[in-house]
Amino acid sequence: MKKNIFKIVIIAGFLVSCFASCTKKLDLLPTNDVTAAQVYSTPAGYKQAFAKVYGSFALTGNQGPAGNGDIQGIDEGTSDFLRLYWKAQELSTDEAVVSWGDPGIQDFHNMNWSSNNPMLTGLYYRAYYQITLCNDFINQSSAANLASRGITGADADAIKVYATEARFLRAYQYWVIMDLFGTGPMATEKDALGSVLPKLASRTDLFSYIESELKAIDAGLVASKANEYGRADKAAAWSLLARLYLNAQVYTGSPRYADAVTYSKKVIDAGYSLIPKYTQLMLADNNQNTSEFILTINYDGLKTQSYGGTTFLTHAPVGGSMPADNFGITGGWSGVRTTKNIPALFPDVTGTIDTRSQFYTPGQNLDISDLTSFADGYAIAKYRNVTKAGAAGQSLSFSDVDFPIFRLAEEYLIYAEATLRGGAGGDAALALTYINNLRTRAYGNANGNITSDQLTTDFILDERARELYWEGHRRTDLIRYNKFVESSYLWPWKGGVKSGTSVDAYRKIYPIPSSDISSNVNLVQNPGY
Repeated sequence: MKKNIFKIVIIAGFLVSCFASCTKKLDLLPTNDVTAAQVYSTPAGYKQAFAKVYGSFALTGNQGPAGNGDIQGIDEGTSDFLRLYWKAQELSTDEAVVSWGDPGIQDFHNMNWSSNNPMLTGLYYRAYYQITLCNDFINQSSAANLASRGITGADADAIKVYATEARFLRAYQYWVIMDLFGTGPMATEKDALGSVLPKLASRTDLFSYIESELKAIDAGLVASKANEYGRADKAAAWSLLARLYLNAQVYTGSPRYADAVTYSKKVIDAGYSLIPKYTQLMLADNNQNTSEFILTINYDGLKTQSYGGTTFLTHAPVGGSMPADNFGITGGWSGVRTTKNIPALFPDVTGTIDTRSQFYTPGQNLDISDLTSFADGYAIAKYRNVTKAGAAGQSLSFSDVDFPIFRLAEEYLIYAEATLRGGAGGDAALALTYINNLRTRAYGNANGNITSDQLTTDFILDERARELYWEGHRRTDLIRYNKFVESSYLWPWKGGVKSGTSVDAYRKIYPIPSSDISSNVNLVQNPGY
């Protein structure tokens, strides 16, 4: 099998049916004869449960308010974390539009979503489902529980490391909640499952919790680049801290650029390096990109089959006259494209000059007259289920492409932006070097390198789009730059108007799903919804 962590995910597959999610109480309840006491009775059982904690990123299942698949408009393939997260981060921006008419999906680009949007509801519950899995695993891994089950020595030590990684994954999902929804209910392993309705945590509260957790677990995480591929290490925690601090002014009202400099530099100095070719970042054998990838969601075309994740990202952008064979798939879904704003950031659309320019233009119109027409808007060829050698992935229906949650290029960009924004400890010359490292790879030479005078915060925003497009960053970036809801930056069909329009400022934060508001008296809806 291609991915190490998934050697045990399939063994742990039965755990999917062992637990149901009730996010209004952040609950875990057994739904068959296999109980938590049985699952956690042996070291092998702990490892299987641990695989489920990671596997929940890539495996699907409709996690509605009662864990019973009752979110209208969300089927199992749509319920994948990455597919839902990607829609919220990309379809709401200039980077992506979609031709489909699924309930709620057009609301993203039109920027008219409500608290009943099924995609947002699905994402919210998916994040809390994963938080709940983490809480349960951390609780079951306490010293008292291990001792009561006679688990000692090396087995106990390994489980403690697993629990530390679960704390990281929980912090990451709370960051997702904080970034997208602002506020949300909060519970940890210290709260008895199902005993009380969790209280609402403010955005500042969530920020402080995430920050403190990431710092608290640092000593217990495996050293950078020393863990199994697809598992979190110290560099993953530093990467999340760097991202947290870069956006701290949005989250808390107080900038933390010096801290963003510090933690991005820790990652950069941890021994990572860019892979030689940008066009090989998102291929079927990109599990080999360990020099650049810091933490990934792992997909395997034979073992993690669903219509979410990178199966979505390899199939949905293909349609019309596009040759499916080039993408290692049987056929495309004629779904997502980009607006003209993104090709305009590159010197040409062919990728001859800047290889990051991966657009498919034959049969596609640059201008978008109809959001629901796949021919309107250039297609993106960034994700392809083929290997570097050109062979198709293991399956033509499901993707082998892993998705990087963090990669080195983002750390270069964070360091540069935080330095330009006045982060203490930042070196402007070094920031320029990092940006030119990205551009040298993209151009294949120094022809695209810039000077210190050209390195501005606006340039960094554009460079982030060139480097990171369709990787789930754009909404957060535009909000940080005050260009998401404002009239100062428009894109086709922003706000549902062909030429683009501004929308109300409250759209910077998504609404808490109405179903959770009605289920938990402690929650308060975000302003404007």
